[in-house]
Amino acid sequence: MRLLQVLVPDERRSEALRVLDDEGLDYVRTSECSEEVDAELITLPVPTQAVDHVLTSLREAGIEDEFIVVSAIETARTPQIEELEERFVNGREEDDSIAKAEIRSKALNMTPGPVTYYAMTLLSAIVATAGLLLDSPAVVVGSMVIAPQISAALTGTVGLVLDDRRMFVDGVSAMVIGLLAAMLGAFAFAWLVRTGGVVPGTIDITAIEQVQNRISPGLLALVVGVCAGAAGAFGLATAIPVSLVGVMIAAALIPAAAAVGIGLAWGDVGVAIGAFVLVAINATSILLAGLVVFWYLGYRPDGWTRGNLRANITRDRLGTVAVMALISIVVLAGAGVVLGQHVVFESEVNDEVRSALDDDEYEELELVELETEFYDGGAISNETGVTVAVRRPADVPYPDLATTLEDRLEAETDHEVSVILEFIEGAAADG
Repeated sequence: MRLLQVLVPDERRSEALRVLDDEGLDYVRTSECSEEVDAELITLPVPTQAVDHVLTSLREAGIEDEFIVVSAIETARTPQIEELEERFVNGREEDDSIAKAEIRSKALNMTPGPVTYYAMTLLSAIVATAGLLLDSPAVVVGSMVIAPQISAALTGTVGLVLDDRRMFVDGVSAMVIGLLAAMLGAFAFAWLVRTGGVVPGTIDITAIEQVQNRISPGLLALVVGVCAGAAGAFGLATAIPVSLVGVMIAAALIPAAAAVGIGLAWGDVGVAIGAFVLVAINATSILLAGLVVFWYLGYRPDGWTRGNLRANITRDRLGTVAVMALISIVVLAGAGVVLGQHVVFESEVNDEVRSALDDDEYEELELVELETEFYDGGAISNETGVTVAVRRPADVPYPDLATTLEDRLEAETDHEVSVILEFIEGAAADG
């Protein structure tokens, strides 16, 4: 429920009251006088879903947005409030979205001060780094809970869809600088951990499962970013709480940023680049998905004319959209190339491994699991890892199988392949 307070000049009073009466709204009029203007302050309770509709109707009647206050209230009892609730909450005009002015304020109010924002970002990056090195999903999730990235992501998206350049630049710059700070913080912490002997410097970080999941961008990783951005937009634009959505957005960004720092600290450029590609893809996906959802929900820039594309194209709007489109094309095109390589490579690996195991000398083996991974996302090298789990008869050795698979996969895929072979004891299933 919302309480609207609208200052209406005397010369526009009759038009404003006609709109309110036509909409079946209950209101209170208070006379306001000053040296500059004579006006009335009209106060009325409305369902949250009706705010944008009422304000739009008042604008069409010539009431400017010079003095409008929208505040939250718990409940209201007026003669026609139940009819309004039936109309806008449960009835023919039901809509969960909130007013455009309110969504702008809501996004801005989510943004903490710079010190708090960057301090929480560094803390979340350090916790994520510890969780990755410990291979602890619980600790990694904890880092997502305290990460503040949702504020920057949604501020940038709202600024883009409402054509508020200052808001867009502030949000996107806060996201970019915050993620860079997270990477540097993760690098510093990981370097201290490594040089301090807390974690052996010779450890293979690509063998840590939590790190593996953040260094090879794939289709599922892209889905996470898209869903995070869409959920954030729905949460902000409706009455749904956005606190849990913040964890989703952080899940797409902070652990991958921490993996960049770990890769740099261990001097593994492949890991660092693979994780950085994932961060870039997810950040762009979050902004674009949020933009699509806001547009679907009906949010448009001020002065937008429906059905008139020429009137809506201005120099400022075109510049903002062009920059965002260029960044999106570059990042997502790169992601598409990487994903395409992954799909082709995985298909070739799957076919070749199955073909090798069909040889007579391996007829007693059964393929249980097959995983493939680009160590750097395929960005700068063709080095890949393939993990093959097979079931074999107890105590039957196959000493040459790993080498055979490596040779055949390298010949088939033109990639440098490292095969990890895992045996599961037990008779293979028949047929």
